[in-house]
Amino acid sequence: MDLKLYDTLSREKHVFAPLDPANVRMYVCGPTVYDFAHIGNARPVIVFDVLFRLLRHLYGADHVTYVRNITDVDDKIIARAAEDFPALPLNEAIRKVTETTDKQFHDDVAALGCLPPTFEPRATEHIAEMRQMIERLVASGNAYVADDHVLFSVPSDPNYGELSKRPLDEMIAGARVEVAPYKRTPLDFVLWKPSKAGEPAWPSPAGIATPGRPGWHIECSAMAWRYLGETFDIHGGGIDLVFPHHENEIAQSRCAFHTPAMARTWMHNGFLQVEGAKMAKSAGNFVTIRELLHQDKFGSNKWHGYVLRLAMLLTHYRQPIDWTVGRLVETRELLRDWIDAAIGYDSRAEDIPEDFFGSIADDLNTPAAIGVIHGVFRDAKGRRNADASKKLAAILRWLGIWNGERATDIYGYGYDVRHGPSEADVLPLIDTRNAARRAKNFKEADRIRDELAKMGVVLKDTKDGTTWEVAR
Repeated sequence: MDLKLYDTLSREKHVFAPLDPANVRMYVCGPTVYDFAHIGNARPVIVFDVLFRLLRHLYGADHVTYVRNITDVDDKIIARAAEDFPALPLNEAIRKVTETTDKQFHDDVAALGCLPPTFEPRATEHIAEMRQMIERLVASGNAYVADDHVLFSVPSDPNYGELSKRPLDEMIAGARVEVAPYKRTPLDFVLWKPSKAGEPAWPSPAGIATPGRPGWHIECSAMAWRYLGETFDIHGGGIDLVFPHHENEIAQSRCAFHTPAMARTWMHNGFLQVEGAKMAKSAGNFVTIRELLHQDKFGSNKWHGYVLRLAMLLTHYRQPIDWTVGRLVETRELLRDWIDAAIGYDSRAEDIPEDFFGSIADDLNTPAAIGVIHGVFRDAKGRRNADASKKLAAILRWLGIWNGERATDIYGYGYDVRHGPSEADVLPLIDTRNAARRAKNFKEADRIRDELAKMGVVLKDTKDGTTWEVAR
């Protein structure tokens, strides 16, 4: 079976051929540990967990190396530490923030059914590799020292911009570049910078006397090099990282090691919006994984991690997702039906039908794979076909959306979908719809009505307000 993957660099889907089939290597950018991970952060974690599972299936679990880093030194971390623990010395406050947030992240992604990566390096434990790369770049003329900073010289790399394929003026605007007198050109980016008093600091490279700390981009290049080598197979992350982060990673890694490529294939998942709008704290629709697992801010429901995972996989990873309550309700009912048909049956990977893997192997086409599940479920429904139930159980386990629990163990979260949605599911959406109607945003009001209809809710607008009932 051929594995086909879409490569952001070439803008083409191609047959994947690893550099070394005995050691298939993948790097995915991980979290910056200063706050709860939001639901958009969950998408690459889930997407590349599915790819990790597929690579293990195709090449053997012992022949795949998956690295996902932890960024534990960053301006956002420093700011959060100073805000949350003003009475503590800054470095102690930073440690409290990163240790707490790191644990929260791992608890959350485990609840989403994700396997742990092979390696999960922390940036602060790989300063030596960063300094070594920076020294190489300075020696080769690809970086320079200015005002106690080390900066990468973008004009020194004639291939800069190949990943994002943006014109120069767009790249300058998109990078939100810092205007600094010590920069030779606006796009030059920081590899190392001096630390302020009390901030984390290490001996600086390139003969700089002032202690400092690394820039964000060099961290990922150094950790990828340490665990995967100068060139490896797959680099992944969200589409928002294409520029400047991944563009800068490519430039500094290629120039440091004089290699034609950092990674052979670049993969990026699409954006996620919430209830039809871009997710933002200012918009009041910023949702963390933790909130969804424990208390949904759209209502009073908790959502099982398997439901959140399946809701992500219903859309192809490169397409945008509109994250709605209706989507979660439908997903929960779908998964409940599947589990009811699979519960009690032993499963082995050998039971999984080939067309399921064929769909997944076509650039992680999870919607097509879910179509295969629907077909297997039809045969297993009512537990009439033990063979089909075994296949279904095997697929659900492999995909990470079930681990043998009873449906009632999962649907103890929130309402019982057999009896329809509760007030906590419906009233927030009715309130949002009423606000849209008052603002004469009838398109949005109609969209919410349609979403409620998919949940089985019938609305009735009267002069006294809006009432609702579950369709019979």
